[in-house]
Amino acid sequence: MTYAVEMLGISKRFPGVLANDNIDFRLEKGEIHALLGENGAGKTTLMNILYGLYRCDAGRVLIGGKEVHLTSPADAIANGIGMVHQHFMLIPVLTVAENIVLGTETTRYRFFLDRKSAVERIRALSKEYGLDIDPTAYVKDVAVGTQQRVEIVKALYRHADILILDEPTAVLTPQEADEFFGIMRSLARQGKSIIFITHKLKEVFAVADRITVLRDGEVVGTTTPKEATPETLALMMVGREVEFIVDRGVSNPDGDVLVVRDYSVMSDRRTMAVDGVSFSVRAGEIVGVAGVEGNGQTELAEALTGLRPVHSGQVSVDGKDVTSATPRRMVEAGVAHIPEDRQKYGLVLSYPVADNLSLCTYYQPPFAKGSILDDTAIMSNARSLIKEYDIRTPGPLSRAGTLSGGNQQKAVVARELSRPIRLLIAAQPTRGLDIGSTEFIHNKVIAARTSGVAVLLVSAELDEIMALSDRIAVMYKGKIIGIVPAAEATREKLGLLMAGVKAGE
Repeated sequence: MTYAVEMLGISKRFPGVLANDNIDFRLEKGEIHALLGENGAGKTTLMNILYGLYRCDAGRVLIGGKEVHLTSPADAIANGIGMVHQHFMLIPVLTVAENIVLGTETTRYRFFLDRKSAVERIRALSKEYGLDIDPTAYVKDVAVGTQQRVEIVKALYRHADILILDEPTAVLTPQEADEFFGIMRSLARQGKSIIFITHKLKEVFAVADRITVLRDGEVVGTTTPKEATPETLALMMVGREVEFIVDRGVSNPDGDVLVVRDYSVMSDRRTMAVDGVSFSVRAGEIVGVAGVEGNGQTELAEALTGLRPVHSGQVSVDGKDVTSATPRRMVEAGVAHIPEDRQKYGLVLSYPVADNLSLCTYYQPPFAKGSILDDTAIMSNARSLIKEYDIRTPGPLSRAGTLSGGNQQKAVVARELSRPIRLLIAAQPTRGLDIGSTEFIHNKVIAARTSGVAVLLVSAELDEIMALSDRIAVMYKGKIIGIVPAAEATREKLGLLMAGVKAGE
C-alpha cells in the first residue's frame, strides 16, 4: 500500500526532553487518523516535524511513497500538506480573503492585488467543501468557529491534500464541534487525508477511522474506534485507569461569599452582554454557569475578576463591595481566577514558568522581602507546583510560551489553587486538558469546595457543569433564565433553558 504519509523512526530531542522517541506513523489516503495522547505526549511535536516547523534528529518522512526533506512550512505546502494550529495564525485586522491569500497573492498589471479573483476562488472552495465563510468579512468580526473554517480554506487554497488539525475543537462550542466533524467527514469523502490531534475520547469515537496513541513520546499502539473503548484508550494514554465519573461528595454550603445584584456588563461591541443578573454563591458550593457560548458568560467572568468595566449593579465578596475592584484588589480579597483565555489573561508567555506560578502574589511574602524578590522562594514554589500538577516542562526557567496549551492551562490552575482563597471563578478550567489532567483538576476543584471555597464554574462542557455543580444557572441572551439544583438537572431540561425555553412554556 502507498500511504499518504509515512513517518519512520522519528526522534526529536529538546533540552531536557525527549519529545519523540523512534516513532512510526502512517496515514492512509482519504482517512481521518486521530493522534491521541496526554498533554506533552509528543503529538504536536511530531506534526510540527511533518509541517517543517521542526527538523527531526532521526528518521524519514515519505509523502505518497517518496522520501521528502521538509525544512520549512514552504516545503510542506509544496508537498500538499496544510496545518491548522490550535491557536489560529490569523491577522484580525485583515479580511478573511486577505488572510487566506497572504504569501500567495496574485496580481493584475504586475502591481495590483487581484482581490476579485481571490474572493471568487475562496467562495468556490467554501461552497465545494461546505465551509460557510464570507471572504469580505474582517477576521476580528467573525466567530471562533468561522475562524477555524478560514484556517482550513487557507490550507485548501494552497492545494493541501493532507490536513493536520491540531486540537481543532479546543476553542469551539459543542455545537460548533459537531458542525466541524461534519466538515472533516466531507473533506475525507472528497479524498483529503486528515491527521486529527486530540485528547478528547468522545471526539475520537465520533469521527476517526483509526487511532494512534502516544505516551511519553512513544507510540503505545494503533487501533480503531470499533476495537477500542474509552477505558482502553484512557489506559493507553495515561498508563493507569481513569475515573470518568466525578465523585462530587456531599455539599455543605455555608453563608454567601459572592453576592451579585442587578449586574450588567457591556460587550466589546457596546451591546448589553450581561443584563441585570442576580445570584449568589455560598461557601462550600459550586454554582455552574451553563449556556451556549456568546450569551454573556465570558463578559460575566471578566467583569467579576476586574478585567472588564461594570455597567451597573453591585458585587460583594464576604460582605465587602468589590463592584469596580481591580484584578489586584480581587486577588487580595481572596478571589482566584482561571481565565477563559489562558494566553491573554492567564500567563505572561515571555516569562519563565517559575515567575508565572507566583504572578498573583509575587510582591508578598514568601516571594518578596520588602521590595526585593526572593528567587529561592519563587523557584521552590515552582518546583513544588510543577511536580504536584504534573506540568510538563524542561524546568522552572523555561518560558511559559514554550509549553503546550494543556500544560499552560495546568500552570494557571496550579497558581490559582495553591494560595489561600475564598472564591474561585473558573472559566473553562479544563479547556485543552487531556482526560488524566481533567480528572486531576476536577478533583482539585471539588477539594477546594470541600474546604469551604465558593466556586463559580463557567464551562461550555455541559457534562462538566453537571458533574461538578451543586446548582446550575443557565444564561441566555445575557440573562439568567433559570437556576436548577443539580439533583433536578437533566440534559433535556438544561438544553431547553439554553435554547431560551423556560419551564412550563
